[in-house]
Amino acid sequence: MEGSARFIALIKLANVGLTLIWGFAVTYVFVRVLPLREFQAFLLLVAFGNFTISAEFGLTSIIYARLRRYWLGHGEGSADGFRREEMGVLFLFLAMLILGGVVILLVALVAGGLDTTMPLLFILFFISACINLPALLAKRALAAVDGNFIWEMLDCVRRLMTIALLLLILKGLDARLSVTLQILISLTVIGYAIALVHRRLGMTAQDWLAFSRGGAHVRTHYLQDIGASALFTISEIVAYNAPYFTIATAAQDARPMLLFDFFFKMSRALSMAIRAMVEAALPRITRAFHAGERARLRQLLIRALSVAVVFALTASAALLLVGQWIFTKLFAGRAAIGMVDLLLIDGALLALTMICVSVYVQAALGRFSDLLKRSLPFLAGSLLSVPLAMLFGDWFDRGFLALYALTMILVAALHALSLRRLLAETAAR
Repeated sequence: MEGSARFIALIKLANVGLTLIWGFAVTYVFVRVLPLREFQAFLLLVAFGNFTISAEFGLTSIIYARLRRYWLGHGEGSADGFRREEMGVLFLFLAMLILGGVVILLVALVAGGLDTTMPLLFILFFISACINLPALLAKRALAAVDGNFIWEMLDCVRRLMTIALLLLILKGLDARLSVTLQILISLTVIGYAIALVHRRLGMTAQDWLAFSRGGAHVRTHYLQDIGASALFTISEIVAYNAPYFTIATAAQDARPMLLFDFFFKMSRALSMAIRAMVEAALPRITRAFHAGERARLRQLLIRALSVAVVFALTASAALLLVGQWIFTKLFAGRAAIGMVDLLLIDGALLALTMICVSVYVQAALGRFSDLLKRSLPFLAGSLLSVPLAMLFGDWFDRGFLALYALTMILVAALHALSLRRLLAETAAR
């Protein structure tokens, strides 16, 4: 099962489906149990959760690139190669990141930055979201040592249980109890996945606790990648999430925020499907790259892009057919979306296809400096979209979507050039 890219892709896509159902269930449930004003604050909490999750500075991608190279037998025994002590240091960093996020959230709640009458629920939900940080590290570490199938099966079980707990809120289950149980389930699954990584790498308890030795190795050999990856991650975080905050500042009407939240959910759905497909092909892509097999790498990239385009076209067609119905149901009829809005979203989704394939492949290969260069135009376009859209007056909503879509199209062209350069460098290896 682990050796079949098609089988792994199917399992990953099934898990993506469950993850998307969970994401939509969060909106579906909380838009019905929270007053509209409080739900808008909840959306800001979700954005902050996304920000915190992304603020791991790409360390999980770095560990995948390093551990995958080590697992394939490249660089083993070299001074800058992977060391088992790195794992404990990275988990410690993620734990501190989550703690820092919780502290910031507490300050925001006390200062009134998030207006809610249910602070405990907000805190618990934020923690449940942040647990995806160690989950992501567990996933990528296990995938690097050819454990894709095992992780996806574990995660499917986790998603099914958390979806059920979310929907039970509508049946009367206390929301705080539901989220607490979700946290416990996630911790159990993550713990088991890490135990599998521990066994496959032949680690000991001392490896996990060797923070001084592991930290020294990370400082010596990670800094260049961490610097580029951190800047790239920050740029991507702001580019994808800034409109939540800039729209909240520029418009009092809830519709622009709901429009962007809908686009964000659609883009996340597509990017997750593309990620599943690309991750299923990564074992072969990484082997071809490290072996310098340009023809094979070109074949795999074309195949990945072709499948991704099919995903994007299917999603775009589905949005044109049922997008208005989904939007109405999702937000309980509190806003409407037009066909022009859906066409703009479709254009952005098609551009996102190229961006996703490029980012997932190059991150797995550790090419963070190249990704950083491509992310800066996206950052600029995202930050300027809302201020420029205000010039459109009553057409603010569509003006923003048009500018954001145009930004993504230009960035997609840059990523196409980046993949072409990747192939040229592979031929020279």
